[in-house]
Amino acid sequence: MSTMKAIQSPSDLEAALARIEEIFDAEEGTPEDDELSALFVLVEAYEDETVSIPPPDPISAIKFRMDQAELTQRDLIPILGSRAKVSEVLSGKRDITIKMARALHRDLGIPAESLLQDPAILSDARSGNIEWSKFPLREMANRKWIQKLEPLKDHAEELLTPLVHRAGGLDFVGQSLFRRNVHHGQNTNTEPYALAAWCLAVVASAIEREPRVQYQPDTVTPEFLRRVAELSQHIDGPIQAQRFLRTHGIGMEIMRHLPRTYLDGAAIRMPDGSPVVGLTLRYDRIDSFWFTLLHELAHVGLHLDALPEAAVYADDHTLKAANSSKSTEEHDADNWARDALIPPAIAQDIDYETASVNDVLKLSGLAHVHPAVIAGRVRHETRNHRRLSQLVGGGEVRSLFDHGSGISTA
Repeated sequence: MSTMKAIQSPSDLEAALARIEEIFDAEEGTPEDDELSALFVLVEAYEDETVSIPPPDPISAIKFRMDQAELTQRDLIPILGSRAKVSEVLSGKRDITIKMARALHRDLGIPAESLLQDPAILSDARSGNIEWSKFPLREMANRKWIQKLEPLKDHAEELLTPLVHRAGGLDFVGQSLFRRNVHHGQNTNTEPYALAAWCLAVVASAIEREPRVQYQPDTVTPEFLRRVAELSQHIDGPIQAQRFLRTHGIGMEIMRHLPRTYLDGAAIRMPDGSPVVGLTLRYDRIDSFWFTLLHELAHVGLHLDALPEAAVYADDHTLKAANSSKSTEEHDADNWARDALIPPAIAQDIDYETASVNDVLKLSGLAHVHPAVIAGRVRHETRNHRRLSQLVGGGEVRSLFDHGSGISTA
């Protein structure tokens, strides 16, 4: 009989199986017969340790548990929701949602791995307070942020789970998107779940874009903002700004706002600590773009760098003129942005009531910024948004990002 040794690798197994085939017809009581029996034991031991048996499919697992506990389909109605849902699940006509899987796991003790590809989802308590069906699922599906699996509300959590993972996981969602003290500067009519959906899309897009350099806290200073503002002089200034920010580890994403978000932009501290600025271009004007960008960057330098965890500052700038009670944080971000766009020494010489086109062009040269920046300040200070409309660059920003920049405007 050949020397016996434990099977420890696929090559050992292959050799053992070849030997089994060679002596398979050994006569009983011979040394070869004893060797054959020993080889069977060794092969079985190896397979028990290394070959995993896949769990049963969900429907088989449910039916097996029903047989064990002598349950009928009626007993599953409180768990799955209705007689029709029970029938459709057991016949394979309806997919098992995460909500159903949780109930089956909790009430019937069916192993999580038999119900879902990612069993950890069932035990993740962080998602317990999120009402997944409140997300704007139809609009998100239309924008291809999530898959379209009807009925959407029944599959809400499983449809959103991939987007949540792409954006950094449930820690980011829980810490950043549903804490009332985080969303400074937003319209009180904003729907929180719509805002959360937009933030998830912005962060997921920023994470998946080509790697940036590592962000260093305290990068964003008034001097840094001034460098960004001077890029407005160029026709493709917004594109140059995005590239410049990436060289400093700061993301910039263009993402159309969702209905009921009333949103111009947001500064977001991502799960890894790096910042991303999201802009909606709700008002597609050059002056609006530069003020919103610098305001959100000011939040990065003034506020996000000092926070220990992920956070969001979301802003509706249409509120600014009428809202004298806005927070100190918003006032400070406004001031940083205003001073970076038009240095105070130049701003003090602007006669807002009489400023002409020639005056704006002259001042823009002195400030090294686009004329739209000066014109926008004049319109804002006089509350007359019909003045100098030919200078504010209406419809000139989104087209830059829609043509060859690779920036999502979904």
